[in-house]
Amino acid sequence: MRSDLPLFPVAASAEAREVDLLFLATVLLSIFFASLITALLIGFAIKYRRRPKDKPPAAIHGSIVLEILWMVIPLFLALTVFVWGADVYFQLSRPPDDTVTVNVVGKRWMWKLQHPSGRREINELHVPLGTAVRLNMTSEDVIHSFYVPAFRVKADVLPGRYTTAWFRATRPGRYHLFCAEYCGTQHSGMIGWVEVMEPEAFQAWLAGGAGEISMVAAGERLFNDLGCTTCHSPGSRDRGPLLDKLYSSTVKLQTGESVPADEAYLRESILYPAAKVTAGYQPVMPTFRGLVNEEGILELIEFLKSRAAGGEDVEAPVAVPPPAAPHGKRPKP
Repeated sequence: MRSDLPLFPVAASAEAREVDLLFLATVLLSIFFASLITALLIGFAIKYRRRPKDKPPAAIHGSIVLEILWMVIPLFLALTVFVWGADVYFQLSRPPDDTVTVNVVGKRWMWKLQHPSGRREINELHVPLGTAVRLNMTSEDVIHSFYVPAFRVKADVLPGRYTTAWFRATRPGRYHLFCAEYCGTQHSGMIGWVEVMEPEAFQAWLAGGAGEISMVAAGERLFNDLGCTTCHSPGSRDRGPLLDKLYSSTVKLQTGESVPADEAYLRESILYPAAKVTAGYQPVMPTFRGLVNEEGILELIEFLKSRAAGGEDVEAPVAVPPPAAPHGKRPKP
């Protein structure tokens, strides 16, 4: 695409050109058929217009070959565009295995981002050139939309749910970041920048986050502060399961169903523990809704991921129940 045309921003990711080619093909195809049909309508209207002295034309019985052609050709073109679009969609929705995950929390009216090393940013995202970056996104309030035109990346960011997007930047530079979903009075100010850096410069920038600990370390600290070890240790008397190897495993529920222990399941189990109760355990875990914000939940999930040494099936929820409080007092979280 030409970078000097305002309708076509610079293509700065590996996926941008695929999106542009698909878009251009559909536009040209639409223009071609719109022009063809318009020309035929005008031509036939002029050629076959009724004149005062003309007799009514003879009935035309049509051509089977012509009718087959104008059904088969559009069907073939439509299927071609569908298959092409599906291929591009699958490329955009399936991050490669070698991605680096950056957690994103949308909040009116800012973007809060955190790297695995713990480095935090607001309304800016620094990424290394040529590295696949996966965005794990959620919202603290309303629906937002993470949109970087130069990367052709746009994904809705929803409260209470994780959505993902990914890109691989191919050109160093500084690119606009927008919220593309109206989210309130200051929606137009919810903007930022994505800085694509050479790998060496990015590592130097990443190391400059003095005093920041990794997300895994922050999650472990929060795990201990909430008293989770009380019920998730070998001596917890089966009040809660051990959480090793939980992430990416299969959890069996009291209803007889089996669900994958992915990021969405971990979040739901922390905030809504009664929604999916694991077989063999009682629904005694209190909710931590209001005690842990979205960033804290992401840190807890990163910590639980770090403990998943394998992918074995377990029968364990993310239960974090506190010990029983004496004399009717509420235990400290």
